[in-house]
Amino acid sequence: MDFPRHTVEKIGGTSMSRVNELVGPLIVGDREGPALYGRIFVVSAFGGITDLLLEHKKSGQPGVYALFANDDDDHGWLDALSRVGAAMRDAHGAVLDHPGDLGTADEFVRDRIEGARSCLFDLQRLCSFGHFRLSDQMLVIRELLSGLGEAHSAFVTSLLLQRHGVDARFVDLSGWRDEADLNLEERITAGLKDIDLTAELPIVTGYAQCAEGLMREYDRGYSEVTFSNIAALTGAQEAIIHKEFHLSSADPGLVGEGKARKIGHTNYDVADQLANMGMEAIHPNAAKILRRAGVPLRVTNAFEPGDPGTRIDDAPADAPGVEIVTGLGVVALDLFEQDMVGVKGYDATALEALKRHNVWIVSKTSNANTITHYVKASLKTARRVIADIEAVYPQAEVGARQVALVAVIGRDLSDQRVLCRGLQALHEADIEVIAAQQGPRNVEVQFALPREAGDKAVRCLHDVFVAQDRAGLAAVA
Repeated sequence: MDFPRHTVEKIGGTSMSRVNELVGPLIVGDREGPALYGRIFVVSAFGGITDLLLEHKKSGQPGVYALFANDDDDHGWLDALSRVGAAMRDAHGAVLDHPGDLGTADEFVRDRIEGARSCLFDLQRLCSFGHFRLSDQMLVIRELLSGLGEAHSAFVTSLLLQRHGVDARFVDLSGWRDEADLNLEERITAGLKDIDLTAELPIVTGYAQCAEGLMREYDRGYSEVTFSNIAALTGAQEAIIHKEFHLSSADPGLVGEGKARKIGHTNYDVADQLANMGMEAIHPNAAKILRRAGVPLRVTNAFEPGDPGTRIDDAPADAPGVEIVTGLGVVALDLFEQDMVGVKGYDATALEALKRHNVWIVSKTSNANTITHYVKASLKTARRVIADIEAVYPQAEVGARQVALVAVIGRDLSDQRVLCRGLQALHEADIEVIAAQQGPRNVEVQFALPREAGDKAVRCLHDVFVAQDRAGLAAVA
């Protein structure tokens, strides 16, 4: 695709629920005429809609997909789908105020919800004959349902912008009623092929239906993968993610609004460490796509459009220093076997069990006879992993406990003595340290602590490495 100079910008779900507040300052601002364009916006579903369609991301409360998959009660998923329709109408009712736009949006929701309802009914009837298995279609159903949320928000945003005099075009990549079997590149190319970026503002769905199946590999991270692929394929000058907060040195709600600092500039290496710790600036696969395409990423606060936010690229740090402190609740999975030393296979067995149960490995340590994996999983899942390992090594001692893993991260931590200073600070704060480790690349130091001490440790380490160090630099200046 040959496009003029442009940016590709994404608005997240929480910000989308206030998209009417973003039209003036962020999307239109002081732009007039051609200055309104030269941008492609990729949107997530309105806040909470995808949770209702699939399952709640944090609590696991079942949505339409989970209820349909269980199939214990037809009324369960039917009622859930009706609740989605009502929630969609509430969402666009909060951002649209013109009666004509509201009526058009209501009709759009009715068409998509009823279409999905008919599709699920037909699939149930087909599978009742016994020659077809519903389990074989569940991933397709998950993709179908996911696309409803992004299609709705993109359509509504287009209506909203058109009402404000912007020539916005709804670009639906969800594959709704489309029989073409396209891969992701073909789907994006087909959606954008006849758009004039000098005179139109494309509002693109964050979900893209494609032969590869985005949810198979990325699940709920699909919108950022769509966004990064669009930026790479169109040769964007910059990819921008508008969130409801700045990318900061720590969670402001945890360390205090006055202590947290906007990072301002970092690189993809740090972004990867954040993703590994569950604090995603961007999905790691999406970051990889942008990095390989040479497209820098910018993370901004959508509600502070005058602030440039934080740029993420491949540039090294100007000087060593800590950029962010973050923590994550994990399970420490310990495998101890006195006879392990010098024998191969223990690590491979543990990794196979973790992979089989789809467990995310955050970190790992080992010595002569012990291997510890710090994993993001429930204790129930950890016990299943333990059972698999014990079946192979019945003499081994395998256990699991919940801990907090707190990471101090920066592009260059050389000469910062993070491990030494961190241990001293935690000791003075009377925080027990279970384990600590620093890799040779000097980008991250991790401290394993009792689960209940995680938040206190983040505040403690942030005070030492961000608040105090920056205060010292300011005093010197």
